[in-house]
Amino acid sequence: MSKVLSFAAPRRLEFVERPLPPPGAQEVQVRTLYSGISAGTEMTQYRGTNPYLEKRWDVERRLFVADRAGLTYPLEGLGYEQSGQVVELGPGVGGLEVGQLVWGSWGHRSEVVLPLEAVRPRGFSGDPRLGVFARVGAIALNIVHDAEIRLGDTVAVFGLGVVGLLAAQMARLNGGRVIAVDGVDKRLRAAQSLGLEVLDFRAADAAEEIKNLTGRGADVSLEVAGSYPALQSAIRATAYNSKVVVGGFFQGDGTGLRLGEEFHHNRLQLVCSQTSGVSPDLDHRWDRLRLEQTLTGLAAQGRLELLPLISHELPAAEAAQGFDLLDHRPAEALQVVLDFRAVG
Repeated sequence: MSKVLSFAAPRRLEFVERPLPPPGAQEVQVRTLYSGISAGTEMTQYRGTNPYLEKRWDVERRLFVADRAGLTYPLEGLGYEQSGQVVELGPGVGGLEVGQLVWGSWGHRSEVVLPLEAVRPRGFSGDPRLGVFARVGAIALNIVHDAEIRLGDTVAVFGLGVVGLLAAQMARLNGGRVIAVDGVDKRLRAAQSLGLEVLDFRAADAAEEIKNLTGRGADVSLEVAGSYPALQSAIRATAYNSKVVVGGFFQGDGTGLRLGEEFHHNRLQLVCSQTSGVSPDLDHRWDRLRLEQTLTGLAAQGRLELLPLISHELPAAEAAQGFDLLDHRPAEALQVVLDFRAVG
């Protein structure tokens, strides 16, 4: 049996037991060691604000339609930041060994049987918790690719959660001058500890300050907060004829956007960066696996700091406290990690 975290209803979690079949041909059984909670997508499912709970995604037309909900409670198998250990190999599996550390996206559950192609051998050295950053790091790298940062560019990053801090580090690796913007003390301190130039929007108007610092505005701005006011500030901070890459997962109506002002007068591009695909200029060469492997490689080389982004580590049995923390006290947290090692 596997213990699986279930969202029984908005803001109500419980573990349920589900049968665990033996691995078949080209399948692998994995025991979860650590699982990261996404402060974006998962929180919309936890709170009940995700659009799939009200509408259906029409795959062929790529359109939300209101004929029925695409998701209904209880929701199981959520979560996409996992690291684990191989416990059994199905017939025909090569390239892995029992006991080997792996990472992937299989949800908050104690054990799972997966197709071989869904299991990634660890590309990190050392701490198995690093595996929880592979997928979320790929999201950040995708944002950086969409930004097309050039050596010497000024890059403003709005939102210093986990994705924002990863994107800021990778933008710096691209040769950009990074200005990291937030209004939460813990996030600003984390950015400073990573050697980033920070701007507290509570102390000064971020757009005006960036224009003053640069003389022209940011060459590209990254919105990674999922906040309409942050997007509006990113638009105002960006130079004429330049680009804002939008990576946040917004909820509800776009209150606070004033698209007749700087957006219109500065001829800005708004580019959506989303994990289901990559830029059309890159999709013949890049996919999710390559993004993830690039992230793991940079971490293995010591060029990215990941473990300092873990603010809370809880036993999996206390998952409800972790979600409640991100829901009601998000200023206290960065990456929340659930420890599944004691789950039988």
